[in-house]
Amino acid sequence: MNVRTPADPTAVAEKPRLGREFGKFWTAAACSGVGDGISLAAAPLMASKLTDDPRLIAGVTMALTLPYVVFGIPAGVLVDRFDRRRSMMAIDFVRFGAMAIFTVTVLFGQTHLAVLYLCFFVVGTGETYFRNASQALVPSIVARDGLMHANGRLVATQSATTQFVGPLAGAALFALTPALPFGVDALTFLVSALLLSRLRLPVRQGLVDTAAAESGAARQLLTDMTTGARWLWRHRLLRDLAVMAGALNFVSAGAMAVLVVYAHRSLGLSDLGFGLLLAAEAAGAVLAAPVAPVLVRRIGRDHALVIVAATHAAASLTLWLAPTWPMAVLAFFVAACGSVTWDVVVVALRQTLIPDGLQGRVNSVYRLVAWGAIPLGAAAAGMVSHRFGPPAVYGFGAALMVLIMLRMLVGARRRWITRALETEAAR
Repeated sequence: MNVRTPADPTAVAEKPRLGREFGKFWTAAACSGVGDGISLAAAPLMASKLTDDPRLIAGVTMALTLPYVVFGIPAGVLVDRFDRRRSMMAIDFVRFGAMAIFTVTVLFGQTHLAVLYLCFFVVGTGETYFRNASQALVPSIVARDGLMHANGRLVATQSATTQFVGPLAGAALFALTPALPFGVDALTFLVSALLLSRLRLPVRQGLVDTAAAESGAARQLLTDMTTGARWLWRHRLLRDLAVMAGALNFVSAGAMAVLVVYAHRSLGLSDLGFGLLLAAEAAGAVLAAPVAPVLVRRIGRDHALVIVAATHAAASLTLWLAPTWPMAVLAFFVAACGSVTWDVVVVALRQTLIPDGLQGRVNSVYRLVAWGAIPLGAAAAGMVSHRFGPPAVYGFGAALMVLIMLRMLVGARRRWITRALETEAAR
């Protein structure tokens, strides 16, 4: 597959063709996203049936995201050593088994919080590798001038399935019987693995870092881990974006970790209403995905990230000061628009600036910083909600988002992204 580089490195391509193999990859992502969305709604609902303590309910988010901290960097090393497609298939089979076993425990009434935490810790461990390999695989499937649009389409699909179709289905299936949504999620992992088996890549992309694979044990794991950390530390832009992403995820994770409590207690919504609240967020993401590349082309990547921080700050303020379901729908809709814009800009930026053979290792360190804040945000939100009530979580989040917005504004004034792309093109 020929990789074409646009003459202007800061330009955004006009809807390039993404190809048949991307279509297969997209279909697998869509299938997996539906299952993820089902569990996104069903897991906190299950936790709320087992306990009314917001700290323990937030523990579901912690169990799902703690592997990002524990296994994030080793996963990145493995992404660069082994065939990414085959590894993703293997992970989907493992997650199918874990979710199927959990479904049986729910079906026979033998589940409790520890089992719920363990299941989602296993699923999160697989996701730590799977997400890293998936993003590293995209440049092998589409040309460089198509990365922005490929990522935009994947983000839109993930939002539509994980936050719209999935949560609505999950809440409805949970109302029928608690075991049903988890059983459906297990099947989506199996279908995703089968779809990935049909993906065909250029031979040279099957194993990115062949030197690492051939030497095997001769190369030290610690050396590979520090290679990615050193590269990211020396790249000022991506290092700063990793920190900003961590702050954004800290706030977002806290908002989602106590959302079921906020929906039930502050908004007076039912279980199905909780699913509709998640669907409102997804609607914003789906609508924003095709618009985000156009917005970036009009105002530039630098100022687009300022808008991202502003939307999250406004959403958090709304949830704090106006805890009613119409305002909550509006807030999650707006926040989702910002999140999609962030993904469209930053994911393509990392795929462009990081060398192909280092994608897994550098991205793993990036995610350690960015995603490592997620369990911390969930834990903090559970404690704040327990002490001050669910709306207070969004008040603290609003204050942090204002600080992030100011930092993004400073970066935009210095044209930090545009200059980094120009420097890369000049090498």
